[in-house]
Amino acid sequence: MGLRALVLAALLAGAGLGLPAGAAPLRIASYSPDLSRDGPGLLLRDLGRKDAQIDAVVAIIAEARADVLLLTGFDWDYDGRALAAFRKRLAEAGLDYPHVFAPRPNAGVETGLDLDGDGRRSTADDKQGFGRFTGQGGMVLLSRHPLGPVVDYSDRLWRDLPGNRMPDTSPEVAAAQRLSSTGHWDVVVTVAGQPLHLLAMSASPPVFGRGDRNARRNHDELAFWLGHLPAQPFVLAGKLNMDPLDSAGDPGALARIMDKVQDTQPRSDGGAQAGGAGVNAGQKGDPALDTGDWPDERPPGNLRVDYVLPQQGLKVLGSGVIWPAEGPLAKLALTASSHRLVWVDLDWPPADAPD
Repeated sequence: MGLRALVLAALLAGAGLGLPAGAAPLRIASYSPDLSRDGPGLLLRDLGRKDAQIDAVVAIIAEARADVLLLTGFDWDYDGRALAAFRKRLAEAGLDYPHVFAPRPNAGVETGLDLDGDGRRSTADDKQGFGRFTGQGGMVLLSRHPLGPVVDYSDRLWRDLPGNRMPDTSPEVAAAQRLSSTGHWDVVVTVAGQPLHLLAMSASPPVFGRGDRNARRNHDELAFWLGHLPAQPFVLAGKLNMDPLDSAGDPGALARIMDKVQDTQPRSDGGAQAGGAGVNAGQKGDPALDTGDWPDERPPGNLRVDYVLPQQGLKVLGSGVIWPAEGPLAKLALTASSHRLVWVDLDWPPADAPD
């Protein structure tokens, strides 16, 4: 079966993802679709021509049919041309997201400083967030429902986080280095007249770079939310880049977040099946929960790094990860990205919402 046939099969399948009969849920999803390229303008180029990976990404998103979708790892450009082209592709697949939030991320933003202490300035590691160019691997929030107001915390300095683990550095660097490698957003989504806070992030991986700088930053990017969880209904979503049991780095901040949210533990048959291969066989976590699919021959193997975490007390109708063990959709998931889309369905508005 060719890719075109696989895409058609996925689109015809609809969103049959195990919803209770008669339910009308609000579906929140997070997905890292690997829509990032090695240079500015290259994603727009690929969106303008036949591209098997992009076709597969669209098919996965069409399968999920989320009401609110956070994309991480999507290249930003000043005029939003790549995003406009991608939304056109989604519209051609019957997906209309009229409400969008996609500001410039910290990724690739020049500082002119030697942030990582390697004696060089203006490398990809010296940007506010790793990036070969401004906007590489940013975030996009797509919604069927109105967005705003927004609180964008992305310009907060790392040194200003209480109890931070920022490495010792020069005063010049400390006065410039932001906490967010990509962004921290609190975006209000209004659905059925009721506000839901979508807390969005895409954290540094706790590996790579010099020393343990990235591990410290990952911890603190997650820890930021511990002081900024709203009293109103919320969902924390994004690429947290931390597995509770099998990641490098320190899962302590993630564990504290889990104490304050619902972990619905979205699962997939594909993740469960892949759990016995190579380095995955020695992991501690349940492979059915994994959302990242990396080579089995070497660490880290597959990990749970993408999350949708509702506030405690919100009624959850279902959840899952789009990673079938076999069939056309399984092939599309593999073609699309090393990450898998994770979704959670909420009963909305909450039963105790004001009239």
